[in-house]
Amino acid sequence: MIFFLANSRFNIMKLWDKGQTTEKSVERFTVGNDYVLDRKLVLYDVLGSLAHVKGLEKAKILTKDESSQLQKALVQIIELDKNGQFIISPEDEDVHTKIENQLTQQLNDLGKKIHTGRSRNDQVLTDIRLYTKDQLLDLEGLLYDFCKALLEISNNSIETPMPGRTHFQKAMPSSVALFFSSFLESMLDNLAPLRAAYVLNDQCPLGSAAGYGVNLPLDRDYTSSLLGFSKVQNNVLYAGSSRGKVELEVLSALSQVMIDLSRLANDLIIFSSPEFSYFTLPDEYCTGSSIMPQKKNPDVLELVRGKCPEVLSYHYRVAGIIKTLPSGYNRDMQDIKEPLMKGIETTMSCLNIMTEIITSIRVNSEKLTEACTKEIYAADEAMDKVKQGIPFRDAYRQVAENLHRLESKEPSEAIINKKLVGGPGNLCLDKSRSRMDKETRYLKSEKERFRKTMESLMSVK
Repeated sequence: MIFFLANSRFNIMKLWDKGQTTEKSVERFTVGNDYVLDRKLVLYDVLGSLAHVKGLEKAKILTKDESSQLQKALVQIIELDKNGQFIISPEDEDVHTKIENQLTQQLNDLGKKIHTGRSRNDQVLTDIRLYTKDQLLDLEGLLYDFCKALLEISNNSIETPMPGRTHFQKAMPSSVALFFSSFLESMLDNLAPLRAAYVLNDQCPLGSAAGYGVNLPLDRDYTSSLLGFSKVQNNVLYAGSSRGKVELEVLSALSQVMIDLSRLANDLIIFSSPEFSYFTLPDEYCTGSSIMPQKKNPDVLELVRGKCPEVLSYHYRVAGIIKTLPSGYNRDMQDIKEPLMKGIETTMSCLNIMTEIITSIRVNSEKLTEACTKEIYAADEAMDKVKQGIPFRDAYRQVAENLHRLESKEPSEAIINKKLVGGPGNLCLDKSRSRMDKETRYLKSEKERFRKTMESLMSVK
């Protein structure tokens, strides 16, 4: 039974309050929008608190009964949050203060024990590590869905011709499958920096307190294991100072994803324009003009392209915050939370909408075949002369001097003849599928591990 009102505004205490008065302008400025951002951290703060409570019980600082009461009250907060009844206000400052005040209102003096041996520094670090782990797993799932869409359109377009371009000028015969599968392989490569960021993030800072530990017998290995982290972040000072370092790694990986999405979006904007008409964007993913009735605008693709520098700027913002900070905690670190969250959310939304577009886009085979004009076979012609024993440089010049004599060819034949590994006639899409299957197994395993961790923590006897 819950003995307090989730939105009650009485007895709000700052965790740092020493009885002195603080100017309201200072409170507004220092809190900023933390109370809004922290609404996304309620679950993770509760999970960290559940592990901390069990750690305090193991250290004999809490009795078994006290631990049980605190755990039950914490799990109730998760339910309140799910139902939209756990509201963090500017007066609360942050999720940590809100939760501790709720526990104190419900459990009186017992609620005041929740922060024993802990600082808001290691508390928010733990929250963000759990949040980031959860979000990265979801993001990898979206990336897999996007890769699946790219693989499908590639499989369906293996013999569909498309002019290959260099310097954006027609260059050589290519295929729609080569075009889309190039982005597929690039996206699969993006899993490497994402996985590196995931591993770096997957270490537990809980117990480092304000960066110097505490003189209590806290078992950091125990609480780290409860939270499902792969290891404890060892040096307590580094644990605090690493805030920003991990976020930079995450944002760097996200930047790679966004750069690929931006380049693909830009290509599709160009190649779906009336002047090209290689592809037709689905009507339901385009918008119109308020003055020109004929317009069909690729706004979604333009916005994806525009959001790429937004995510890149988040990386620079975090780097700018931490580059000259002295050792130990500094309040500037509070401003790292927003770019991390926005970077993750923006990348996820772009992956999601681009998957929908790739799944629905129409490939215009006739237009693509028409675009394969005779000049793109010049390099192939030179190679044919090489096969006859003519030195390449001589063959090159002979073709260059007789470009007017080039003849159109069957583009699908030109595609099939390029049998080298990874070429248009031998894309080895099975390799990409195999990589995807391997990554999917890993992703499912990690998601299941995270789910079991949460269930175990929320299981109160």
